[in-house]
Amino acid sequence: MIPISATNNQFVLQSTYPIASSVSIVCGMSVYINDRLEWVKQAVESVLNQTLPADLFMIVLDGEVADDIAIYLTQVEKENPNLALVHGTTNKGLSACMNYIIDSTLPLKPRYFFRMDADDICVPHRFEKQATLLDKHDDVDVLGSALWEVDEQGNRAGIRRLPLTHSKLLYAFSRRCPINHPTVAIRYSVFARGHRYLPNMRNTQDYFLWIALAEDGCKFANVKEPLLHFRRINGFYKRRGRGKSVNEFKARLLAMDSLKQKSLQNYCYALFVLILRMMPSWIIKVAYKADRFILGLNKHN
Repeated sequence: MIPISATNNQFVLQSTYPIASSVSIVCGMSVYINDRLEWVKQAVESVLNQTLPADLFMIVLDGEVADDIAIYLTQVEKENPNLALVHGTTNKGLSACMNYIIDSTLPLKPRYFFRMDADDICVPHRFEKQATLLDKHDDVDVLGSALWEVDEQGNRAGIRRLPLTHSKLLYAFSRRCPINHPTVAIRYSVFARGHRYLPNMRNTQDYFLWIALAEDGCKFANVKEPLLHFRRINGFYKRRGRGKSVNEFKARLLAMDSLKQKSLQNYCYALFVLILRMMPSWIIKVAYKADRFILGLNKHN
């Protein structure tokens, strides 16, 4: 057993137990000041209670967090040998937190990196299902899944599905982010090739990473079964920030260019979505439900 060598002075590792010298599955999650204790507990417990547990579950406290969350995480870290906390000196954003986990754990030669968000809930067999499929299909580098959308009380509001096969996913890149980020499992061989989340991105970082991986020849797939409960909180349909909407527009343009998908139809679609994001929330809500319905029609692709 050896400790992880923390080389980044912007992050401080807290681990009561030594880290194994070799691990197979790493799960990465971050929490920040606006997270809610109840949801963080549900997220953490859903990871710790997996039928195939992560060998290492790393949670980054991205800058200052609420006292009750800090106390809870400190206690749960002491009770679970496979859980380690990382304290960020300041809020750096999701990209920096995930990149720290990736860089810190690469020397341990893991096989799979699982993403988790602090307000979502994994189904109990999520890790086992995705790890088994990746074991069987060594040509797949990034594996996502469908998800249940739930409200603030945890009530299911519907299923969000995306295309299943690489060819269908690749075709979708210029239209939408084709992988539900909180559901993803990624081979560490992808990171060994030098790929990382863009550190300067505060949103849509997953979309840009998928485009870079697709351009590099990585293969994608989605599991048809919903393997995560995704929290659709109040304000979900409100206007997105201008920065996020612009970044999504830039990602679509990048996908068209990088993946040779330039067309008048794709350009018009990207511009239409950008304009739509600036509309009142009720229009966005109708458009979102229509989009989910269309995705449902294509769920067998």
